[in-house]
Amino acid sequence: MDAPQTVFSTCPHDCPSQCSLEVERLDARTIGKVRGARGQRYTDGVVCAKVARYAERVHHPDRLKTPLLRKPDGGFAPIAWDDALDLVAEKFVHATQTHGSEAVWPYYYAGTMGKVQRDGINRLRHVMRYSGMKKTICVGTVHPGWRAGVGGMLGAPYEIAESDLVILWGTNAVATQVNVMHHLTKARKERGARLVVVDPYRNHSAEVADQHICLRPGTDGALAAAMMHVLFAEGYADRDYMARYTDVPDRLEAHLKTRTPQWASAITGLSVEEIVGFAREYGATERAFIRIGFGFSRSRNGAANVHAVSCLPSVAGKWPVRGGGAFYSNSDAFHLVQTTIEGLDAVDPSIRVLDMSRIGPVLTGDPRDLGDGPPVTAMLIQNTNPLVVAPEHNLVRQGFARDDLFVAVHEQFMTETAEAADLVLPATTFLEHDDLYTGGGHSYLSLGLRAIEPYAESRSNHDVICALARRLGAAHPGFDMTPRELIDTTLRDSGWPTIDQWQDNWLDCAPDFETAHFLNGFPTSDGKFHFSPRWEDLGPAAAIMPPLPDHQAVIEEVDDEHPLRLVTAPARSYLNSSFTETPTSVKREGRPRVLVHPETAARYRVADDDLVVLGNARGEVNVHARVFDGLQPDVVVVEGIWPNKAFVGGIGINALTGADSPPPNGGAAFHDSAVWLKPA
Repeated sequence: MDAPQTVFSTCPHDCPSQCSLEVERLDARTIGKVRGARGQRYTDGVVCAKVARYAERVHHPDRLKTPLLRKPDGGFAPIAWDDALDLVAEKFVHATQTHGSEAVWPYYYAGTMGKVQRDGINRLRHVMRYSGMKKTICVGTVHPGWRAGVGGMLGAPYEIAESDLVILWGTNAVATQVNVMHHLTKARKERGARLVVVDPYRNHSAEVADQHICLRPGTDGALAAAMMHVLFAEGYADRDYMARYTDVPDRLEAHLKTRTPQWASAITGLSVEEIVGFAREYGATERAFIRIGFGFSRSRNGAANVHAVSCLPSVAGKWPVRGGGAFYSNSDAFHLVQTTIEGLDAVDPSIRVLDMSRIGPVLTGDPRDLGDGPPVTAMLIQNTNPLVVAPEHNLVRQGFARDDLFVAVHEQFMTETAEAADLVLPATTFLEHDDLYTGGGHSYLSLGLRAIEPYAESRSNHDVICALARRLGAAHPGFDMTPRELIDTTLRDSGWPTIDQWQDNWLDCAPDFETAHFLNGFPTSDGKFHFSPRWEDLGPAAAIMPPLPDHQAVIEEVDDEHPLRLVTAPARSYLNSSFTETPTSVKREGRPRVLVHPETAARYRVADDDLVVLGNARGEVNVHARVFDGLQPDVVVVEGIWPNKAFVGGIGINALTGADSPPPNGGAAFHDSAVWLKPA
């Protein structure tokens, strides 16, 4: 056997860290250990436990080996690749001839974050005039919420290590972005920084924090507004900064007069003393850094919540300070031109665009989605598992059961979506193809070049898309390029050096200090931070958005029939529905459980490990209880995302989440469901 080699790569999974990796290559088909790259300053040698165990996933015995065709009597039988691709093309042609090209809906998301392998499906979509896809399921609410005030996605994530107060707002970084904790730990050790976690339950990050602000889900805007009330009332507001860098500070101050801690206490469930103390600590600490996460945006008022929190450093004048301000994403730093990858030069704006978060309503013929267009009768699904991860699961299940719907799924494992498909195609992992990555949580463009040979008969997304293009007669230069040629073309078009000019496996695109701290103005139309956003520029449902930072009362409120609020938070050992197949992750998580406050457990006569039923008008879910005091009594939490089959009865937690579209521009309100609970 050859001596092991270290090859560099990039983690492809749906995480802002996009870690640079050192992978132990044992031979042409085998990897060993996976470590964080030590030379990249954000990864800094650290990687999450899930990815450190990646050999479990790459070499898993249950990986798909060959294309599989559903048999008329159930089950699957092997089929040759050429025959499988011919069938997909035939079904797409039939759908187009019968209903028009919009009857075909290519569907994907972030099972890989690689630009070539993830986004290339859009090239086929645009050239063939298939239905578009509105990418809302992860960032539909947080993006407009951040852009409403700040304008652009830039910042200084590394400076968290230079802060004296770090606030993790709506992110369980221990579970979902371990590198944040790595740099935060430096601040705690070297500067004695305090860590405050704002979250509806005591998650792993809150357990190690100096303070946990345990508010009700969907009430973050009220907390932020009350904190700003205190900042103005007690002299912590930086009026000189606001006069120069913000739009309507006087209107804001007048608006906040009634947003008192008492008002917020009734909404959030926090005490007045806790709100006031938190605001004072924030106002008094010069180097105060807010790391904004996705969690609190996944609510019907998520965009308003994110905007309200982003206003805090503008009121307190924290943005100009090293180690201060707030950070969500650096995705605007890369300015990638993906015309060739995505076929953006072939876009026809008259083609309808369907919201991916509403896949259930779409597939069950909801006229609010389909409009005057045809039903969706043919799909190719890559990089996502909607029968587990999409909201309103029972509608999704109903849609996939249609006899007139053809579904081809290109996957690494037999997911529940693959099990429901007509045709299953085996896919490569990130170590078996070439790709280019950006990390919103840092500032690096990174490469992931093929380290080992593809497993069995697996093929990359790019190979499948190009093969279908040839069969369908789709003409575009991108279909004739290799992944490396697409990477170099994209880099050249974007003004970055091509691969052969890189000195490392990554390229730092960090904005300078002045840009990252908005010292020359914010990336808005007038250069100012907007307390009063132009919501109409951010989505069609702008009319119901609050004109100034506030609590937007559009969440699914509790009532007598549904007295509990449900949060479906991420589990530490899973990432969406990935890693639910790896033995170590499953062993660590055990089984699905609902966290129930002791008072609530006593009211319903529920004990640890009792089987209970959660329900609402959308469905019912059987799950075992865990009595847990780290949340408010009217809140329950189910960590996941578990496969449906892991639940007693085979129906997973997204049966309870709604697919209605949050303002202003859609999204998925995964943490915004009112439910009832009863013993099973």
